[in-house]
Amino acid sequence: MASIFTKIVNGEIPCYKIAEDDNYLAFLDVNPNAKGHTLCIPKQEINKIFDMEEEHYMGLMAFSRKVAKAIEKTIACKRVGVAVVGLEVPHVHVHLIPLHDMDDMRFQRKASLTKEEFESIAKEIASNL
Repeated sequence: MASIFTKIVNGEIPCYKIAEDDNYLAFLDVNPNAKGHTLCIPKQEINKIFDMEEEHYMGLMAFSRKVAKAIEKTIACKRVGVAVVGLEVPHVHVHLIPLHDMDDMRFQRKASLTKEEFESIAKEIASNL
């Protein structure tokens, strides 16, 4: 059965898209730790990050770096944190989280945003790529 992220890649579920190329997709997390919390995924469904072929893994990291730089230009924050947890969805995903303090990385405090805010943030980050 396809993961929720594969369904997003296939257009079966909508997302707030930031960036996309042939192999990777970046979109806003709909349950964000902080405003601008973004997920970067490979389009190929792979469960564990270290099961990726090295070239594909390095491509995901380069793609994530590019998106993180755009987040820094868009969202006022001290830095962009990176986390790869992978327990909640069996599809590799890199969390890019604008950090104001350490609690932003704890996946406990969540930001509440409207559909319009998500759309605006996605558009702003994409414009800084």
